[in-house]
Amino acid sequence: MADSDPLAAKRCDSGSSSSVSMETISTLTELEDLEKVYQQLCAEEREVEVELDRLVGQEGSIHTKMLALQRMGPNLQLIGGDASQLSGMITFTCSLAENVSQKVRQLDLAKTRLYNVIQRADDILDLKFCTDGVQTALRNEDYEQAAAHIHRYLSLDQSVIELSRQGEESSAVDASLVLLQEAEQKLKVIVAEKLDEAVAAVDLAQVERFFKIFPLLGLHQQGLARFGQYLCTQLASKAEENLLLATGGDLGEKRALLIFADTLTLLLEGIARVVETHQPIVETYYGPGHLCTLITHLQQECDRQAQKIVDKFIQQRGYQNKFQIVQSSMMKNVPGERMEPRELDPVLTEVTLMNARAELYLRFLRRRIMADFEVGDDRSITQEHQQNVEKLLKHCSLSRTMQELIGYYIPMEEYYMRESVNKAVAMDTYEKGQLTSSMVDDCFYIVKKCISRALSSSNIDCLCAMINHANSVLESDFREVLYNKLRQGFPATTLQDIQRGVSSAVSLMQSSIQQGKFNTLGIESSENAKAAFLVTLNNVEVCSENITTLKRNLENDCSKLFSQGAASGEQAKIDSCLSDLVSTSAKFKDLLQVQHEHTDVFCTWHNS
Repeated sequence: MADSDPLAAKRCDSGSSSSVSMETISTLTELEDLEKVYQQLCAEEREVEVELDRLVGQEGSIHTKMLALQRMGPNLQLIGGDASQLSGMITFTCSLAENVSQKVRQLDLAKTRLYNVIQRADDILDLKFCTDGVQTALRNEDYEQAAAHIHRYLSLDQSVIELSRQGEESSAVDASLVLLQEAEQKLKVIVAEKLDEAVAAVDLAQVERFFKIFPLLGLHQQGLARFGQYLCTQLASKAEENLLLATGGDLGEKRALLIFADTLTLLLEGIARVVETHQPIVETYYGPGHLCTLITHLQQECDRQAQKIVDKFIQQRGYQNKFQIVQSSMMKNVPGERMEPRELDPVLTEVTLMNARAELYLRFLRRRIMADFEVGDDRSITQEHQQNVEKLLKHCSLSRTMQELIGYYIPMEEYYMRESVNKAVAMDTYEKGQLTSSMVDDCFYIVKKCISRALSSSNIDCLCAMINHANSVLESDFREVLYNKLRQGFPATTLQDIQRGVSSAVSLMQSSIQQGKFNTLGIESSENAKAAFLVTLNNVEVCSENITTLKRNLENDCSKLFSQGAASGEQAKIDSCLSDLVSTSAKFKDLLQVQHEHTDVFCTWHNS
C-alpha cells in the first residue's frame, strides 16, 4: 500500500486532463483504491463531456461573431482614416483660433490705447474749455456756470491730466491748471460771501441759489452746515416769538391749559415743514444720503428751543414742585402737604400731549432719513445708517427731555389715580333701583381715564407703567375694600329670614327699597345691611366684567398705536401687562365664588 492516500495524489502534468496521473495509477495494488480512482476518473469524464457539449453548442454563435469581425475590418480602416483626418482638422483649428485670439488681444490693446488717446484729447479740450468758460462766467457773475466748469474740471481723471503734463503741450496744460485752481479758490470765497450776505438779508431765494452751488465745488458738508445754520436761525426766531406769546399773551381759558404743548407743537411742525420743503433740493443737488446731515443741524436747534419751552413749562406749571409734593404724600407715615388730584389733571394732560407730539415728530424724521438712505445704498449699509439714525433720535436732547418729563409724570399719574379712587370709595353712594353702588363706575372711569391719558402719550413704557399701577390699584386697594365689606357676611337677621324662606326676605328687601324708606328702625337697619351686602356682591361681579372689557379695549387701542409706527418690539411688554389684568379679573371672580360658598345662597337682585 502506498504511504499516502491515493485520492490526495499529485495532479497530472499540464498535458493531462485528469487529476490522477498515470504514475499514481500504476502504483496502485489494492482493488479498493483502484475502484476509487476509477470512480473519480468516471466523474471527471462526465464533466469533460458536459463541457464539450457546451462548447459545441457555442460553435454557431462564435462563428457568427467571427463573420461580423471580418465584415468590420474595412469599416475600422475607414474610421481610422477619418479619425486621423479629424485630428488634423482640430489641430489646424486650434492653431487658427490661437492666431485669431492673439489678433483680438492686439486689437483690444489698440482700442484701449486709442480710447486713452481720445480721452486724453477730450480732457485737454475740456481743460481748455473749462479754463475759458470759468473766466468768462466769473466776469459775468454767472456763478452757477462757473461752478459747473469747476465741477467738470474736478471730475477729470487726474492720471490723464498728469500724463498730459508730460506731453508736448505740458506748458499749456500747466497754465490751464493754474488758472482753474485759482478760479476754484476764488469761486469758493465768492460763493461763501454771497451766501453770508443772503443769510444776513434773509433772502431765501439767494440762500437757496448759492446753497445749490456748494456741491459743484465739492463742498457738500460746508454747504449743508451753512444752510442748516440759516434755517436754524429762522426756526429759533419763530420759536422764541411763539414762546413769548405763550408766556405773555392773552389766551383763552381753554387753550391756556395746553399752551406749552401748543408751543412745542408749533416748533416741531415748523421743523417738519422745513424738512419736507427742502428735502427735494438736498436730494437733487447733493444726492441721496445727505438729508441726515441737514436734519442733524436742525435737530440741534430743535433741542435748544424745546428745552426752553420745557423749562418754561416746568417753571410756570410748578411741575417739579408738584412732583415733590406728590412724592412726599405717597410716602407712608410722613406728614406733610397733600395735593388735590384735580390740580394735577391739566398738567398731566399737557405732558402727555407734549410727549405725543415729540414721538410723532421723531417718527417723521426717522421715515424721511431712512427713505433718503434707501435710495442708493445696499442692505448692509442701510442697516448701518439705521443704527446711526436711532442713535441720533434716541439720544437727542428732545428725547431725553421728554423721558424726564414722563419720569415725573408716571408717579404723579399714579397719585392722581389712587387719590381719586380713594375719594370715589369714600363718597360711595347707592341709589334705589341700582344693582351697583357709585364707586364701581367712578373708579373704573378714573382708571380708564388715567390709562387712556398714558396711551395718548405714545410712550410704550409709560403706558405699561400705568397699566401696572392700575392693575395694582384694582387688585390690592379696590379689591381689599370689597373684600372687607364681604367679610362681614350676611346679617344675622337675614339668616333668620332664610329660615322662614329666602323668597320672603328678598321680597321684603325689594319692597323696602322701592319705597325709598323703611317703616321701622329695626327693619330699616336690617334691610340696609342686606342691601349693602347684595350691592357689594354685584360690585364684585361688575368689577370682574369691567376689567375684562378694559383689557379688550386696550388691545384694540394698542393695535392702533402700533399701526401708527410704534416699535413692534414693544408688543411683548404690552401683552405681559394685559395678561396681568386677566389674572386680576379672575381674582374678583374667585372672591365672588368664595362668598357664595360661605353663605350657601346666590342672590340675584333685579330692578323692579
